[in-house]
Amino acid sequence: MKNLTSILLLLLGITAPSFSQKTIELQSIPTPPDIKWDRPERQYFSQIWQTEVVTNVSKPTLIAYVPDPAIANGTALIIAPGGGYMAHSINSEGIWVAEWAAKQGIAAFVLKYRLAPSGEDATAEFMQAVGDRDAFMKKVGQVIPLAVADGRAAIEYVRSHAAEYGVKPGQIGIIGFSAGGGVVGGVVFDHTPASRPDFAAPIYSALQRDDSTPVPDDAMPIFMACTADDFFGFQKQSTEIFNKWNAAGKPVELHLYEKGGHGFGAKKQGLPSDKWLDAFGLWLESHGWMTK
Repeated sequence: MKNLTSILLLLLGITAPSFSQKTIELQSIPTPPDIKWDRPERQYFSQIWQTEVVTNVSKPTLIAYVPDPAIANGTALIIAPGGGYMAHSINSEGIWVAEWAAKQGIAAFVLKYRLAPSGEDATAEFMQAVGDRDAFMKKVGQVIPLAVADGRAAIEYVRSHAAEYGVKPGQIGIIGFSAGGGVVGGVVFDHTPASRPDFAAPIYSALQRDDSTPVPDDAMPIFMACTADDFFGFQKQSTEIFNKWNAAGKPVELHLYEKGGHGFGAKKQGLPSDKWLDAFGLWLESHGWMTK
């Protein structure tokens, strides 16, 4: 039956995915009792953001995209989508990146970290609050430490289950977009040996660190991509991280594109920033993380 299915797919011109999927409930730090979600987790198309989103995540999970063993190279990539800590841009900053990674032989894990409770449309609430820092932080401030803790828990999980997923314990990285980049940054600056990523990729990261925050002694290689026309101004944060890592003699690479805006993820806009995933793949290859 399996062979017959493969033949039918070939005859129809359909390529079967070179990976399998699995959803994992993640064990992380408990939620404070004063944070309550009145609505269930929901996935829908946001008309405001013009993309598929997930909202009201109260329990962190990982969606594993495990590559075909024939092409697996032992590297794992945890993917934290962005969305202002109120939503997950689940396709272009999550699933599409995971599918790209699995096709490269990388075991990918989309992290749905905890989000701030929201109403019918979290993206509308985000747009209303984002212009007022105090109002925005009132909405998301308490959940940010939970999101970062979920990032650490994801790395710990993948490392402790490395053999199950064909992963080498010393080849586990994390990538995050916007708020997901803030999750990455939180893990980069504060981790244990079990939760330390072997490489990190904050993409147009929302993490804002004080200039005095020191580069960790065990700082891992970092890859970054952003645009000069990011309307949130996160290109400044990316260049600051680059300068700090570079001054400390730590491996770092930054791709700062002239155009592309904020939130480009794995979308195609007909701009040079569309090629950042190719650059990321070459960077992984240069470190030996794409070699079987």
